[in-house]
Amino acid sequence: MNKTPSLTETNKVPHPPADRPVVIVALYKFTSLPEFETLRSPLQTAARKAGVRGTILLAHEGVNGTLAGSRDALISFLDRLEREPRIGALEYKFSFAEEQPFYRMKVRLKKEIVTLGQPAVDPTNTVGTYVDPSDWNSLINDPDTLVIDTRNDYEVSIGTFENAVNPETSSFREFADFVEEKLKPLIEDKKPKNIAMFCTGGIRCEKSTSYLLQEGFENVFHLKGGILKYLETVSGDNSKWQGECFVFDERVSVGPDLQPGSYDMCHACRMPISPEEKQSAAYRPGISCPKCIDKLSDTQIERFSERQKQVELAKQRGEAHIGSFQNMEES
Repeated sequence: MNKTPSLTETNKVPHPPADRPVVIVALYKFTSLPEFETLRSPLQTAARKAGVRGTILLAHEGVNGTLAGSRDALISFLDRLEREPRIGALEYKFSFAEEQPFYRMKVRLKKEIVTLGQPAVDPTNTVGTYVDPSDWNSLINDPDTLVIDTRNDYEVSIGTFENAVNPETSSFREFADFVEEKLKPLIEDKKPKNIAMFCTGGIRCEKSTSYLLQEGFENVFHLKGGILKYLETVSGDNSKWQGECFVFDERVSVGPDLQPGSYDMCHACRMPISPEEKQSAAYRPGISCPKCIDKLSDTQIERFSERQKQVELAKQRGEAHIGSFQNMEES
């Protein structure tokens, strides 16, 4: 009987550089998991035993997650994850960090692994045509291609591809409204030959291209591996990416070659903030920033101030405070 090669044998998990020893992995797979609830406890136990942190989402439609740890820890846990018969082999996107970006491990049960709110959409049945990062520039340079950024407005604000359409959504759940109210009229007006879509790691494009095909759109393409794979693969003068890419961990943003970016995060509103915005009088670490100062109540400011005080006290003691950052998922 042929034995399935382990992650160690196939060398899927890369060796981190000496200055960034923590390996971060983003993963997802649309696959039928009718009894996904039964996976929660064993995966939580396996992750803690291996020593990885982050978040895994489980739903009837598959698995989605971002995890971090040592290379050996990830090999141990990902081998365990791939041994689940209904999950099997996964595609991964890796990056590296100086320190562990997550403070705990969570396995969460969800209705969807990425929330579109359209129950009839089934990416396990049909999705758009994948485009490798090396071929992406050729597609989006075609004047007959309409390029659509499927991410949320705060993500688009810090970086995107040239001439990409911004859906101006605050959550992925609003994407269907964008299609009905803005995209359909835009298609009717421009009559593009192709529709090219992209997101951070690929998961939102799997679902959004499936939705467009269900709605009768044709010639729908999406960037395989998402922006992260593009930044890893295409660099220098060849890159069509402008700005930085928001990521769902404490790094906040990354640039070419997935190097940590210049953005920080406001821990009051969870929005990315630039170095310039941090110079504003409205910016108080952990309490407020120019994007949320006018939206916060006195009670919220008092609560955030107390939390920040505890974060700073924990830092003085050399401890990680759980409230200083909570990992997120694409939404």
